[in-house]
Amino acid sequence: MLAAALWLGAPASAEPVARLVSFEPGAGFALADAQGIARVVTAPGDHEVVRIAAADLTNDLRRVTAATTANGTQIWLGTLGRNPAIDRLVRRGALDVSKLRGAWESFVIATVANPAPGIPAALVIVGSDRRGTAFGAYELSRAIGVSPWHWWADATPEHHAAIYAATGLHRFGPPSVRYRGIFLNDEDWGLQPWAAGTFEPEAGTIGSKTYAKLFELMLRLKANMVWPAMHKVTAPFNANPENARLADRYAIVMGSSHAEPMLRNNVGEWTAPAADFNYLTNPAGVADYWNARVRANGRYESVWTLGMRGIHDSGIVGPTTDDARRSLLQRIFADQRAMLTRGVNRDLTRVPQVFTLYKEVLDVYRGGLKVPDDVTLMWPDDNFGYIRHVPDAAERARTGGSGIYYHLSYLGAPLSYLWLSTTPPALIREELGRAWDAGARRMWVANVGDLKPAELATDYFLQLAWDIPGTRGKPIDTVVTDWAAGTVGADVAPEIAAIMAEHHRLNFQRRPEHLQWWLPGELSKPSPLAPAEIATRLAAFDTLRTRVRSIAPRIAPDRRDAFFELVDYPVTAAALANTRVFDAEAHDRLRDTDPAGAAVAGERSRAADAEITALTSRYNSEIAVGKWRGMMAVEPADGQWRRYRLSVPMLPAPTAPPRRKPGPSWKAPGEIAPPSVTSVVLTGPRPSPGNREVLPTATIVIEAEEAEGPRTGWRVVDGLGRNGAAVATSVPATLSYTVTLPPGRWQLSAEMLPTYPTIEGADLAVSVAIDGGTPVRVGVPRKTGDRAWALAVLDNRLDLALPTPLAAGRHTVSIGIDDPAILFDALRFDPLPPSPANAGTQGLSHGH
Repeated sequence: MLAAALWLGAPASAEPVARLVSFEPGAGFALADAQGIARVVTAPGDHEVVRIAAADLTNDLRRVTAATTANGTQIWLGTLGRNPAIDRLVRRGALDVSKLRGAWESFVIATVANPAPGIPAALVIVGSDRRGTAFGAYELSRAIGVSPWHWWADATPEHHAAIYAATGLHRFGPPSVRYRGIFLNDEDWGLQPWAAGTFEPEAGTIGSKTYAKLFELMLRLKANMVWPAMHKVTAPFNANPENARLADRYAIVMGSSHAEPMLRNNVGEWTAPAADFNYLTNPAGVADYWNARVRANGRYESVWTLGMRGIHDSGIVGPTTDDARRSLLQRIFADQRAMLTRGVNRDLTRVPQVFTLYKEVLDVYRGGLKVPDDVTLMWPDDNFGYIRHVPDAAERARTGGSGIYYHLSYLGAPLSYLWLSTTPPALIREELGRAWDAGARRMWVANVGDLKPAELATDYFLQLAWDIPGTRGKPIDTVVTDWAAGTVGADVAPEIAAIMAEHHRLNFQRRPEHLQWWLPGELSKPSPLAPAEIATRLAAFDTLRTRVRSIAPRIAPDRRDAFFELVDYPVTAAALANTRVFDAEAHDRLRDTDPAGAAVAGERSRAADAEITALTSRYNSEIAVGKWRGMMAVEPADGQWRRYRLSVPMLPAPTAPPRRKPGPSWKAPGEIAPPSVTSVVLTGPRPSPGNREVLPTATIVIEAEEAEGPRTGWRVVDGLGRNGAAVATSVPATLSYTVTLPPGRWQLSAEMLPTYPTIEGADLAVSVAIDGGTPVRVGVPRKTGDRAWALAVLDNRLDLALPTPLAAGRHTVSIGIDDPAILFDALRFDPLPPSPANAGTQGLSHGH
């Protein structure tokens, strides 16, 4: 490990990357040395969050150095206009704040010589506003080695005996997205039982103690907004007035979800009959209910959700047609805004408001709903990471702007994913980058479920929101390596990044919560994967587990809890979930023909299930000395919401001891070894283009990034796709491929990720030309909620099939892409049975 590593900051502005500290003597002065640590100085008249951040920075210096005494140097922390000493530096020209005045959440970190009599130098952190100042303090904490996740993931910082501030002035901000935050949701099986039973049993719910830790995390991640937990099992955030006061102390902007207009948690706060939550029949009662929240919270910094839906994530009650819903919503907008005018600010342009176009509300909007121009339009994904709509030119011109509501966790149809966080960072980057390019820059909120184990995804989402130009250009491996270095250790960080890349690739093919191949309400059926594909998949998971085990002994003892929480548990649990399911399938397939082989497979399936239970028990009982008891639950955790939860795994019943003991190979005794390749998925050295000759019975797959010729108009998307990369375009582009097909008839399909077309209502489509012939437009409609959508999001794949089969022989295939929303993954050639009309033909040949 480097003895004198320099931390590199990532300002959201165009300033050069900042080197803030060194751990060896240099040109700067000592923030910590043998005599102690610097004193953090604030002004009595500054904001309360500044004092909180100053105390945390002091504790972080102590945490890194183990020092408790002061060494005589000083860190000045203050908000422009609220700290007289810093303001004097500005007036005399010792501190350049020309780009800070009037900026949103920005800050400067600078060394200043002789800032006051008797003080030879100070490190000055000055913010444009209260959050900017706090962000500056936590930026320095990160620079000295304290991860934002030090508490939430037990990421103990590396010890340093001395810390030296680099000279110069460094600018940060303003952020790329104005409001950036998270939504705690579906907390029934993790965050709520942990908070109520372990962390703050005196509250019996997610209360002020938990929110204080969450708000600190948000500031350390440069986030500024929280939608609080809102399920029925949790006490409403505003039921305890201390929670709102706490958010204000931490300078956190509170909002509420699409189902909670006017900061009202309906499932916990609406005490009248459910039928009365109806603005057609009970407008006065509902208005009084909303007005009470305006009176209580109007003095705090909030974003007010407008509109109305049902009490809990259901459609609005009362109107029965879209025209009636549209008319009622426009009346509701007017009434809600009148409340805000009276109770918050007469100038509504100074009152942040948002309307989230979620589920059925999007159809009402598309039907002509008029939303006030200064209200932010919040565009959702489809609950599975694919953004349904990005702003068009008219929407970009609105003063309220646009935002994005994005899911990293979800409870709902077709199948939930609440257990392990497996959304690839590259998908987050591509979809949010597309939204940013289209003008969705006002507010981004991620549904993070219980927060754990979504630490990496949450971190990356908020990195993008703070500085999308600087973050999106970094390779995902670099992002994950940096994150792992800060949480687990720099010496193992590259290996962890490689492990997480493979973890995301395998689980992108099928999430661990989606390991069933029938939709809820349908008859169960086995997976469509061939035995060789299953064997390859399980071997890859076994390799991942081996790599995790090989790293574990090299983790510093005080970071082993972090390694378990962030790497070991999610990677190992996902691997075991696959073993449990596929060995259960092998048992059922072999039960009648090979009882001994079936017994071996059944024993492996049961052993994997038992290991998941033991691993989860370790998370809840042993890690961090029981700190996380109640936090982790395996999906499905219980029988609630069965209509969109993974079916309870049907484990084979124990039988008489098999003749052989389970081994590392997936193949059960007595089962014929599968061929080494059935689906040709090229992950190692690949044959050169034009020389792809395989067995006639094999499916042929050409990865999208293997296109021939120069990369004109297209780029490889690292860390995305079913085999590690996909292709995206920013301008219309054509990609060409050459393949030699064995004898037979072949079906060509272009595999895409199930994104949504840029043009509302259009098909997701590409043009396909064979052997220089006339291009054929091939596409599929995208309708959220139908069966095709459900199957696509569970597989993370859409197949665009050429209607005419191909003949044997050498072919060139050209794929034309003119929509930047398309993420192209692969070409697939599937063998077809002989034509019934003429079994001797080889299919149709396309122009030469």
